[in-house]
This record gives sequence, C-alpha cells and structure tokens, in this order.
Amino acid sequence: MTHPSFSDPVVWQPSEDYIDHARLTEFMRLHGIADYAELMQRSTQDVAWFTEAVLQFLDIRFYEPYSQVIDLSKGIAWPQWCVGGQMNIVHNCLDKYIGTPTEAQPALVWEGEDGATRALSYAELHAQVNQAANALRSLGLHKGDAIGIFMPMAPEIAVALLAIAKIGGIILPLFSGYGMEAVASRLADGGAKALFTADGFPRRGRRVNMKAIADLAAAQLPQLKHIIVLNHAGLDVPFTQGRDHWWHDLVDTQSAQAETERTAAEDPLMIIYTSGTTGRPKGALHTHCGFPVKAAQDMAFGTDVHPDHLIYWMTDMGWMMGPWLVFGALLLGASFFLYDGAHDHPSHDRLWALVARHRITTLGVSPTLIRALIPFGARQLNGHDLSSLRYFASTGEPWNPDPWRWLFEVVGESKRPIINYSGGTEISGGIVMGNPILPLKATGFAAACPGIAADVYDENGQPVTGQVGELVITAPWIGMTRGFWQDPQRYEETYWSRWPDVWVHGDWAARDADGQWYILGRSDDTIKVAGKRLGPAEVESVLVAHPEVVEAAAIGVPDELKGSSVVCFCVLAAGVAADDALRRELRASLVAALGKPLAPRAILFVSDLPKTRNAKVMRRMVRAAYLSEDPGDTSSLVNPQAMDEIRRAR
Repeated sequence: MTHPSFSDPVVWQPSEDYIDHARLTEFMRLHGIADYAELMQRSTQDVAWFTEAVLQFLDIRFYEPYSQVIDLSKGIAWPQWCVGGQMNIVHNCLDKYIGTPTEAQPALVWEGEDGATRALSYAELHAQVNQAANALRSLGLHKGDAIGIFMPMAPEIAVALLAIAKIGGIILPLFSGYGMEAVASRLADGGAKALFTADGFPRRGRRVNMKAIADLAAAQLPQLKHIIVLNHAGLDVPFTQGRDHWWHDLVDTQSAQAETERTAAEDPLMIIYTSGTTGRPKGALHTHCGFPVKAAQDMAFGTDVHPDHLIYWMTDMGWMMGPWLVFGALLLGASFFLYDGAHDHPSHDRLWALVARHRITTLGVSPTLIRALIPFGARQLNGHDLSSLRYFASTGEPWNPDPWRWLFEVVGESKRPIINYSGGTEISGGIVMGNPILPLKATGFAAACPGIAADVYDENGQPVTGQVGELVITAPWIGMTRGFWQDPQRYEETYWSRWPDVWVHGDWAARDADGQWYILGRSDDTIKVAGKRLGPAEVESVLVAHPEVVEAAAIGVPDELKGSSVVCFCVLAAGVAADDALRRELRASLVAALGKPLAPRAILFVSDLPKTRNAKVMRRMVRAAYLSEDPGDTSSLVNPQAMDEIRRAR
C-alpha cells in the first residue's frame, strides 16, 4: 500500500517569527537542545528526564513531591508516574493563579447559537468552580465518587468538569448527542452517583430536550442519587423531588470559597468512553498527573498556545478534545473558546464570523467540515477579518489532499500552518503532530510528538520507512491511559498483545524519506484486494478530488475471487445529478489513479455518511450497514439515519 503524498513537496516552511516565538523553541533552549532530532532522541530514550522537564516547564505544582518520576516494576503497560506525589490538577489550572496578574485574564470565552456571549476571567471561573464544588459536597459527594456530565457546550460545562476534579471525584464526560441507552450504559459502568445535565439546548433555531434523555437513563440507575440541571434553553421539564436540583438554586447560592481536595498524582481523574466495534464501550482511565499534562504539552509544543492566545477546537466535552481543550489551555494560562450551536447556522460563514468576532488564534477543525464548506468558495470569508488566526489544527480523521490545500491556500493564504494531530483518547493527545519549527507537506505530520517513541512496523514487527505499516509506540509516556475501567485484560489485549512491550495503536501509518508522517486510517478499515492492501484514504482522495463530490467513504466487502472488493459511497454537491455518467467518470478516475485491479465493484450515491460529533466518518458502520451486519456500538453517531440510506442503497 503506497500513498501519493510521499513524493509531495514541502508547502510550508516556518519563518523566523514562528521559530523564535515557539514554546517548543523555548523548551529546547532551556535544555541546550540543538534541534528536533536531538529532542526526540533525548525525550524517548530518557523518559524520566523528559517527563520531569515537562512538569517543570508547565509549572505543575505538588502538595507533596514525588519520590520517583516513573516506576516500571509492573511492566511497560502499567507504569506508575510521580510516585508518592500529592497534587490536584485544579490547583494547577486555577488556584495557583489567584493573587497573580493571570486572575484578571480571560479563561473562557463563549458564544451561543443566538449570538449571546459570555466571558469568565480566571478569578471568575475559580469562584464558580468553588461554588459547584461546594454544591457537590453539600449533596454528600466526595473524593472517589464518579459524576457524569451530559451537557451542551455552555460555560457551565467547564465549571462542572473542574468542580468534580476539585473535590477529587471522577469525571464521566458524555457526548451531548447520546441517546438514553448510551448515557445509561456509561453511567452504570462508571458507577456514577450524580449527573450534571441541562434542560436542553438550541440547535438550528429549535430547542432539543436533554433532560428527557437524562430522566430515562436515570430510571435504569438506582445508584444515581442526584441530577443537577442547568436552565439553558428555557424548557419546561419535569422534576423528581429529592433527586433533581436546578443549578441556579443549588450552585449559585454556594460560597465562592472552597478547599481543593488533596489527591495522589495517580488518583483517578476521568473516565472517557470510546466506542468499540463489539461489546460494551471502553472506559479509558486517566489520572491527575496524566491526561492534563500530556494535553498541555501538546498544546504548547504543537499548536504553540501562549497565555495571550485564544484556542477553539470544534468538539464536544464527551470527546477527548473537550477536556483536552479545558485542561490544556488553563495549565498554560491561556484562554479557550466554546460555541454552543451549529457551525452553519444561521449561515455557512458562522465559523469565520466566530474567528473574526472573538479574535481566535488557534482553530481546530475536521477535514469533514472543510469538505462541507468548500462548495461555498472564498466568498464565505468576505467581511471577516481572520488576521488573528495563527494556526489551524486538525484531528479525528485523515485528510484528503484537495480539502487540505483549500484550507491552507484559500483560508490560510498559504502562510498559516495546519497542525495535523493524531493520537487518541487512550494517548491523552497525539502520537504524531505538526509543530511551529518544522516544515509541512500537504496532509502530513511533521514528526512524532516529543516523548512519544513512535515507529511503523511491518507485519513481522520490523521498522519500515517509505511503506505503510502499523503505528506503534515502544516506550511509556505520562499521558497513556491507566487501563480500561474495571477491565485490565481488555486493555492489555487491545494494545499490548501483538508484539512484546509494544503498543499497537490500530492505525496504518507511514514515514517518508524526509521524515514526514502520514496516517492512512484505521488498520481494521484496510481493504485487501487480490493480495494488495489498499487504504480507504487512497480511494477517497481520488473521489473527493472530483469537483462534484463533497465526501466519500470506501469499504471492503467479501469477494469470492479477490478476497475483497471495493465499494464506494459518495456525497455529492448540492444540485449535482446522481447519474450513471458521473458514476462512470469517477470509476475511470479510480482506475487511472489506482489501476484496473483495484477498480471498485460499485459506486453508490448517498446524502450523508455516518459520523461522530467530531465529524469522523465511521467506515466500520458503513460496511456493517451495507452488508446487513451488526454495527456494534452506534451511540457515538450524530446521524444514525445515514445507516438506513446505506442499507437501501445496496
């Protein structure tokens, strides 16, 4: 399996301004490191040195110092970090800034779909988190209790997240678009005793009822004793006496002073659920000295966020990029932006209006969103001053070259880098990532993240360059999940069972001769046609290069002769006829690009593809729907109706 980008030229070279002002440059100068290659060598070969250097660089403060950075006595899959240390991540996010100039700086900036805006300084966020922590304690909740968050992206969602951590509780963030079963199963698995939710939220001018879903889930959860409800949409919702509490009655009436619970560095902080192909969702366990540290490291070294920057990542708090945004920005003394609404409402230029209005400096988007915006052309940028933008960033799925170039050249004026970012919930951030000091190629990643001993292995477990293989990690890093909640065996089987002491991530990856990395999709999405491995991204890049194709997904289906054959699904631009002439044209393009043996069995036209809230196309669900198989856990989808159309398209 090859990738066309291997021969692509460099399209962005960092200027002296980017290099000289980079947090990454600051860190390297601090430690006398001459170049990125030396940084990677030191950070991966001496994990303890690098981890301690990052903790100091981020000013992570401990109530009781640790005696050892890392203890590997239980093996590489189960390291212990900051051994004996006591700390609470909220002390580092908020408490330490009180009484300093930072307390007057904006911590959180928010806009709602109706145009309403709010901002909270560090001091104001600190006070509101204290009130919420006191509210939780007044309900008898304390250290070690799991508390769910099922809320829209209102400012209070960040308050809830931090308040749970402040009392030493365990955060269970849930996707705001989940249905009853998905909410109930995750709260049950985590043993949640309480839940933060809202009456509802606005979406495209209508109001969506969240409380009804929370009530249905709570009916199945005898251990769930309390629901705290934010009045966000003005809906008339039923209340259960003794269990339900309005936020404004319970939280806003509390004292703005509260003690921060002293926790061990490795005490549980958060369980983030990821969807599996089969069985119950996997709960990735993270600790106070783990996930937030890796998030802040990547935000500093990759997206180069400074204290006077405003970073916005289009995400939901139920996905890892939500907590990543909050913890990372606050640890860096920066500002983060939340938007509660649809990004094309009331018009398709809403995203650029947000950037201009709030002077956003770092914008995290998905390739799917950019593909959807391209048909509106450069005119969507008219009247919007984007001069504050310094970086684009992207995660969630591989890029196709044409949408990448449109964002870089048309919106970014060929001068703003796209910091491509790939890793996962279990990583607490990135394995590979762009950065401000290394050149970029279209769709590529400049390097592995500092401290991540990444490699590409062939099927025999040998490192390879210039060809596609399994993305692996061969040394521990502080952000690694502390296993799956109450399921250590599943964790070991998922990541550590293929080769001894090697984390196998489940992505196809490659490095070219220039050291650029490429992520080509999930390895279980790979299509093997007559012995030839084919990545879905290779097929999809050819299809979306056609001006009339907005999105595409390629899957492998059983074939008696070839083992597998390719079936393609295309979403067309508005007004384009889905006819055989276009189908023949697309097939010819694929044959020309990939060769006749890899020609698709079928090209089908649909109005949508099944996606998660962060716009990741779920190919395994496309395949399951097409083959009438069990799709597994579908709770992460925002558009399950897309599955029905695929079933009918066969």
